[in-house]
Amino acid sequence: MTDCYKERKENEMEKKIIYLDNAATTKTKPEVVEAMLPYFTEKFGNPSSVYGFAAQNKEAVTEAREQIGKALNAPAQDIYFTAGGSEADNWALKAAMEAYKDKGNHLITTKIEHHAILHTCEYLEKQGFEVTYLDVDENGVVDLNQLKASIRPTTVLISVMYANNEIGTLQPIREIGAIAKEHGVLFHTDAVQAFGQLPIDVVAENIDMLSASGHKLNGPKGIGFLYIRKGLKLRSLIHGGGQERKRRAGTENVPGIVGFGKAVELAVAGMDAKMKQETELRDYLITRVLAEIPYTRLNGHRTNRLPNNANFSFQFIEGESLLIMLDMKGICASSGSACTSGSLDPSHVLLAIGLPHEIAHGSLRLTLSEETTKEEIDFTIEQLKAIVANLRNMSPLYEDFVKKQKK
Repeated sequence: MTDCYKERKENEMEKKIIYLDNAATTKTKPEVVEAMLPYFTEKFGNPSSVYGFAAQNKEAVTEAREQIGKALNAPAQDIYFTAGGSEADNWALKAAMEAYKDKGNHLITTKIEHHAILHTCEYLEKQGFEVTYLDVDENGVVDLNQLKASIRPTTVLISVMYANNEIGTLQPIREIGAIAKEHGVLFHTDAVQAFGQLPIDVVAENIDMLSASGHKLNGPKGIGFLYIRKGLKLRSLIHGGGQERKRRAGTENVPGIVGFGKAVELAVAGMDAKMKQETELRDYLITRVLAEIPYTRLNGHRTNRLPNNANFSFQFIEGESLLIMLDMKGICASSGSACTSGSLDPSHVLLAIGLPHEIAHGSLRLTLSEETTKEEIDFTIEQLKAIVANLRNMSPLYEDFVKKQKK
C-alpha cells in the first residue's frame, strides 16, 4: 500500500462512524423495522381484545413467542415478555425468592454479574434474604468447587450470567445447571449478552429461568423476555391486568414483540456464519493490539469468550481520556457496561478478576458486529496506538516507569 493511498483511506475512515460498542446496543436490522411498522399503524389493535381486528395481533405475539421458544429449545408458553433484560432479572430473583421462601432464604450469584442482578440482590438482602457472591478467577470464570461448597439446605436459587457483558467470558453453564439440578436448587442465567450470539438449549443445560433483551441482537429496545420453566410457581412482578397468562400485567408491546421475534429468527439463521466471522476478526484485533501496544493486557479468557468481545487494559492511562480521543476519530467504544458509563469508579468486574485500581481505570471494551470490517479494525488499531502513546507521554506515572526501566 503506497503512502498516498494509505493516507487517502485513513481520511475516508475518519469521515465515517466506526461503531464498536455492540455490547451496549445494536442497530435494528431493516427487516426487523419492516416487520414492526404495520403494528404501529394498520394493525394497532390491543391483542387482549376479543374482536377479530385484534385477533391478528394476538397471533403475531404467539408467533414471536414460538420463534423465541424454538431458539431456546423451550415451549413457547414458557416465554414471558417483559420491557427488557433488567426487568426479567428483577422478576426472576425477586419472584423466586418470595415463592420458595418456605424452602429457604439463600441465593448464590457471582461478583461479576450485571447490576440488574447485583442491585436486586442488595434489595433482597434488605428484605432478610442471604446472598453468597462467588469469586471468579483471573479470566472471570466461576470456581465450580466453590459453588458446590456454597450450597446450603436453605439455598433456593443460583443465578450466574451466561456471558459477561464487560470482558466477554463464558461461564460453564451446563455444569452449573447440572449442579443446581443435583441439589434441587433453581438455576437462573442472565443471557442478555449471549442470546442470539450463541446456541442455547435450556433443556440440555438445565436452565430453569433465563433473561434476554431485544436490542442486544439487532432487535428493538424496550422489549425482553423471561423464560420460566413450566412448573415454577413464580408470581407477577408487575400487577394489573391479566396479560401474559396473568403473570405480567400491561398491554403487550406488539411492535416490539414482533420485532424481537423477527430479530431472533434472523439471528438463529445467521448464527454460525456470524460467529465465525466475528471470532476471526476479534482474534485479529486481540493479536495486533497485544503485539503492537506495550504494557497492555487482555481481560477475560483468551478464547472462551463471546465471539465479538475484546476488552483491554492499558497501563498508565485513564480509560475516559481514551474514549474521548477515540470519539474524536469517529470510533464508538466503551470502558465497560453502558449502564455504569457515568461512574468514576473502576469496573467491579475488573476488580473481581484481580486488577488493581490503576490498571482497571485504563480499560477499553470493543465489541464487533457482523458489519464490522477488517479495514475498520485496522484503522482503530492505528488510532489506538497513537492515542495510547500520546496519553502515556503526558503521564507522570509512565515517565517514572520509563526512568526506572533505564536504570
